Amino acid sequence: MASSKEYLDYVLEQLSELNDITYRAMMGEYIIYYRNKVVGGIYDDRFLVKNIKVAAEMMPEAELQLPYEGAKEMLLVDDIENKGFLRELFEAMYDELPAPKRKKS
Repeated sequence: MASSKEYLDYVLEQLSELNDITYRAMMGEYIIYYRNKVVGGIYDDRFLVKNIKVAAEMMPEAELQLPYEGAKEMLLVDDIENKGFLRELFEAMYDELPAPKRKKS
């Protein structure tokens, strides 16, 4: 099942307190970027973020879910209504996320 554009728009609205949020459509799903780093994505109308230390600490009750078959588990964001929490989460995650991969020329 692919994610809906309506759910993407909803998530982007919830992230509106952050600058430099972008996304890319990929095989019916959406990858979410914060300041050019992959933070997570929308998979089957679920908002998932990378399972990194700071995110797991900020969401200790978060459920681990597979975004798609064969992928690494990610954290399900339950508190999507809380814009302030989402801003804090993304800002805290930023330094722990890997740098964007350089494009091959």
